[in-house]
Amino acid sequence: MSLSWFLKRLALIVYTLLIVSVVVFGITQVLPGDAAQSVLGENATPAALAALRVKLGLDQPVLVQFAHWLGGVLHGDFGTSIRTGQPVGPMMFTALGRSLILTVLSLALMLVIAVPLGILAALRRGRAADVGVGLISYLGVSVPEFVTATVLLIVLADWLQLLPATGYVPLAEHPIEGLKHLVLPVLTVSLVLVAHVSRMVRSEMVDVLHSDYVRAARLKGLPERVVLVRHALRNALIPVVTIVALDVGYVLGGIIVVEEIFALPGIGRQLIVAIESRDLPAIQAGALIMAATYAVANLIADMVCALLDRRIQYD
Repeated sequence: MSLSWFLKRLALIVYTLLIVSVVVFGITQVLPGDAAQSVLGENATPAALAALRVKLGLDQPVLVQFAHWLGGVLHGDFGTSIRTGQPVGPMMFTALGRSLILTVLSLALMLVIAVPLGILAALRRGRAADVGVGLISYLGVSVPEFVTATVLLIVLADWLQLLPATGYVPLAEHPIEGLKHLVLPVLTVSLVLVAHVSRMVRSEMVDVLHSDYVRAARLKGLPERVVLVRHALRNALIPVVTIVALDVGYVLGGIIVVEEIFALPGIGRQLIVAIESRDLPAIQAGALIMAATYAVANLIADMVCALLDRRIQYD
């Protein structure tokens, strides 16, 4: 992994975000409705609407609006929210922090469950354990997030009353209560990921266990645990890391539904509120920040793959 490769990837990320910014800005321009009308209401006078459009810069040509917005983004200014009148950047980055906490906890729980399940299914290929893991995986993949969330709410929050149904408590203020409010969202996101990744781990482990270097390790008399951990699992995890990075995009998309159901004030919920109120700066900033997060996650995944397998060389 060379410095030139790293710089090329950073340049590719910048180019990707530039394309995303053009697409997102273009989409916000063709959204139905009038942003000024959304702010002032249906009874606003034409003079008030015209004055607000001038204030927001909506009276300028589209290319001028885009150049002004992009220039602000390059200087760290994502604009001012039409809905709240507050700077969009701090609001969205605060919401992103909450979403990343949910994402990291969900991915961590997923790995703790999915990797052992995948290994067990591979070692017990064709047996009851393999069939059981397969059934759980297919069930998890086929059930949408909103159904999983609803079932968890009914069982754990309503019937058993073990956990709070909705809301958010900052972990810095009250760690225990904060974690309690995150349990249901984390379980909802993790269940789908466990189903997906466990099948991937199982498939890769089956291939690796039949490889020549694993046979050679066993012929050397190495303990089975060493063969599994140092030789089989390490190589099987390389494509899994890539899949997990791709799942970050899935999580960022699916997290919108989860945050709305559990009233978690993350970036997904902020986007929904912005779309409903036609808050153009908030929509543009939220979509761009989510795209940047996904691009960085893929960069980290490539670096982790290179660390796991020294044979992978990025020039």
